[in-house]
Amino acid sequence: MTAADVTYLALFVALLVLATPLLGTWLAATLRGEPPTWLRWLAPLERAIYRVGGVDASAEMTWSRYAAALVVFNLLGGAVLLALQLAQAHLPLNPQNFAGVPLGVAVNTAVSFLTNTNWQAYSGEASLSYLTQLAGLGVQNFLSAATGLAVMAALARGFSRKSAAGLGNFWADLVRSTLYVLLPLSLVFAVVLVSQGVVQSFAPYPTATTLAGAAQVIPLGPAASQIAIKQLGTNGGGFFGVNSAHPFENPTPLANFLQTLALLLLPAACVYAYGVLVGAKRHARVLFAVMLIFFLGALGLSLWSEYAAPGSAALAQEGKEVRFGVTPSILWANATTVASNGSVNAMHSSLSPLAGGLALFNILLGEIIFGGIGSGLYGMVMIALLAVFLAGLMVGRTPEYLGKKIEAFEVRMAVLAILLPCAGVLLGCAASFATEAGRAAVGNAGPHALTEILYAWGSMANNNGSAFGSLDATGDLYTWGGALAMLLGRFGVIVPVLAAAGRFAAKKTVPPSSGTFPTDGPLFAVLLSAVIVLVAALTYFPALTLGPVLEHLLLAAGRTF
Repeated sequence: MTAADVTYLALFVALLVLATPLLGTWLAATLRGEPPTWLRWLAPLERAIYRVGGVDASAEMTWSRYAAALVVFNLLGGAVLLALQLAQAHLPLNPQNFAGVPLGVAVNTAVSFLTNTNWQAYSGEASLSYLTQLAGLGVQNFLSAATGLAVMAALARGFSRKSAAGLGNFWADLVRSTLYVLLPLSLVFAVVLVSQGVVQSFAPYPTATTLAGAAQVIPLGPAASQIAIKQLGTNGGGFFGVNSAHPFENPTPLANFLQTLALLLLPAACVYAYGVLVGAKRHARVLFAVMLIFFLGALGLSLWSEYAAPGSAALAQEGKEVRFGVTPSILWANATTVASNGSVNAMHSSLSPLAGGLALFNILLGEIIFGGIGSGLYGMVMIALLAVFLAGLMVGRTPEYLGKKIEAFEVRMAVLAILLPCAGVLLGCAASFATEAGRAAVGNAGPHALTEILYAWGSMANNNGSAFGSLDATGDLYTWGGALAMLLGRFGVIVPVLAAAGRFAAKKTVPPSSGTFPTDGPLFAVLLSAVIVLVAALTYFPALTLGPVLEHLLLAAGRTF
């Protein structure tokens, strides 16, 4: 690594830390119904949306009503996206005359975008019209991100309220998150991306003649507007097939740096916003510190693996764009896997075994190290509940978290939220190995094949969306089975989180005593970190050992498959 690489990383971390409280304060105020003064001119539009939708934004919802509204709304959005894909051949803004998307891929894509996964079993520039990209995928990028913010807000109200029956209003949380946070940020970021050369056009694809005399079709489209929310909303689905490795999607080193920063900004801000909403900023700082330590640890090990990997130093450039280089590519790989984003500017299958394994490990932790927008925070809180529960068992006291007693129901909900995505991963891997179709989809042999399959199901069930590119994900097992895994990983976490939030909201606050386990100090940070590693290790250690760890050891011994 050079001094420029170190400066690049230091600047990235510094900007992330500095921006977190600023954006977190903005988020918290918006979710309280108090948007910043400079955005209050949008209030008439907010009220108009409620009138058109017949929504009473002040009406409180129980956790079950909140969950029902959320699930039904998201499924309806997925149905609209599915219809757009199937009918795009007969709809406008299709200058390349693309046919309708095959049913299996269309269902997989609809589920992928409504769950904020953005797993892509297609190449956008070769199969989707501008209308499908813009009105289908782009809209779902906003709505899925706003859904995550809404659940985070509901969970925070569960801890901040006393003897309450409601968790707020889903429609109000959804509209405010979109109108006052996601849209303004995305608009500004899209303009910045256009200034860097990211395409934003509705023109048909032009044809150019290469130096060899062959004809080449150059894909265009309204990419910048979609890429802005793709990064800010931790969505990750690329406008083009190779995602942010494409020069029209990520043309310059500055665009690359800003896009990398954008994919962590709001997940980090959610941690600060949570602290403000529950009145526990010191606790939020501990959560942020744990997340940052895990992120920097994975980043450091990945960089060491790439620069010190056995063999020629030139191998580190394999699968990476020359205009970015190794360090920015590894930073992106770790940021996108801790943030449940899934976008890529390099091919993860070409990373060194240890670096690829760490990207996989980031995902298998449950996307709680910053994680998706809103979802990373509420996933981490479920782990925190489990950590406090274990601490209570050790001292023989009823555990408390933020002044609320943790009882059997809340522990069961936390365990469900943690284990359901794990079940999706392991059952999917079992199906891949047990069926001919699953084995035939793998593009490699040996331990790398195991890593490919584990990465695919881990990515889908944990709503990340990135993949090892050598896997053929267009078969029925990965399209239909993957859709089920994505639904389980999204709503199998959201519903238990809302159920726990509803129970917490109904409880009275217990004043802290000498026996209360503090959740704002280094001891809690150590316990929380131990529980995170323990859950992941118990679930995935055998598979990780036979996959990336074994491949790393074989490569060190000069052997490959």
